[in-house]
Amino acid sequence: MNTVKYEVKIMLLICILCAGIFINLALIADPVSTTALAMGGILIVAIIVPYIILRKFKPNGDKYILMFIDVFITVSTGILYVINSSLAQKQLTWFCVGLVMYLIITLALPDLKTFAKYKRIYLIGTLIFMVMSLIIGKEINGAKNWVYIGGFSFQPAEFGKLFLILYLSSVLVTYKKKDKFIDDIKGLMKPILVVGYSIILMFLQHDLGMALMFFIVSLTILYLATSNGKYVLICLVGLVFGGTIGYFSLGYVRQRFEVVGPNVWKYAASSGYQIVQGFYTMSTGGLFGTGLGNGYPSLVPEASTDFIYTIIAEQFGMIFAVGLMILYFLLFYRGIRSALYAKDKFSQLAAIGFSTMIVAQVLIIVGGVFAVIPLTGITLPMVSYGGTSMLTILFALGILQKVSEEGNR
Repeated sequence: MNTVKYEVKIMLLICILCAGIFINLALIADPVSTTALAMGGILIVAIIVPYIILRKFKPNGDKYILMFIDVFITVSTGILYVINSSLAQKQLTWFCVGLVMYLIITLALPDLKTFAKYKRIYLIGTLIFMVMSLIIGKEINGAKNWVYIGGFSFQPAEFGKLFLILYLSSVLVTYKKKDKFIDDIKGLMKPILVVGYSIILMFLQHDLGMALMFFIVSLTILYLATSNGKYVLICLVGLVFGGTIGYFSLGYVRQRFEVVGPNVWKYAASSGYQIVQGFYTMSTGGLFGTGLGNGYPSLVPEASTDFIYTIIAEQFGMIFAVGLMILYFLLFYRGIRSALYAKDKFSQLAAIGFSTMIVAQVLIIVGGVFAVIPLTGITLPMVSYGGTSMLTILFALGILQKVSEEGNR
């Protein structure tokens, strides 16, 4: 089948999904919501126009990355409109801003390999953004990971993770295995210390989700740059050792672990309340959902951020929710595919790092929702409400789009 025709068919299906969601939201309102119709129209334009631009000016890149983005933002704005229409409007605004950045990265940025030399800038950015919340941040729900400047608020660690991935990619691009293992370790000491610095600061800010995500991403980049399984084993031992210390010395860590697995029901009226409410909500939706706008998202704490996946399962059904997970893994596959075709090591490591970052966030938040791992406040990429998260994810996906374009020239 002709590639362009196949892509156009998929884009048409995404537009139908978008139109169906927002027409439904408009009709269930009394009177009919013109706001929902307008949002649907704006979103359809935001879906079609970037595809046309990329197809015209950058025809060699992976267009499926953009299509996954379109599906996630359509679901996000639709669900957020049910939870709080003003949040949905803000989410759409942030998406449009991030989409412009995504296009600029793809269309105007020079070859990524030229950015490998800026390791000092990436290091400075990592050091500053990781510690910023601890110095001038505001504590919310037990975590000190937000900074308020004027009328704006953002999570510095969201930007810090981008700098960390770029730093590790730029440093490890020149890695050469030493004859002696101890010499090899000495050569990797600087990036190891930077990763340790970042993870420790996340612990101090009570942001376990970011700490775990940094560990997964850093370990992935380290292994692919060195091809040395010993480092994986050492890092896993370090994770167990550090986690054990954190469990016995930090009360909030123990509290998170006490509501994992069956124990969640024991604390259903206290620390496990949020997770249990999420269970009830998902069970209400069953396989096919209650229908958009027919559920009770107000019964779930932090429904627009941490627990938006439970609302998706309630409104659209568990089959749809599982399908959404599959799309995230297909996006991960497209990112890794772009890395495999990359013509330089820096682009390859950056693409792998950003792809791993996205899928790690998905696994961490969904694992927390199902009480498989301790619950964290990390966002579901492009679906949970959040301007900072939306911009950083679209930046990462812009890099993946750029890598796919350069690799297919």
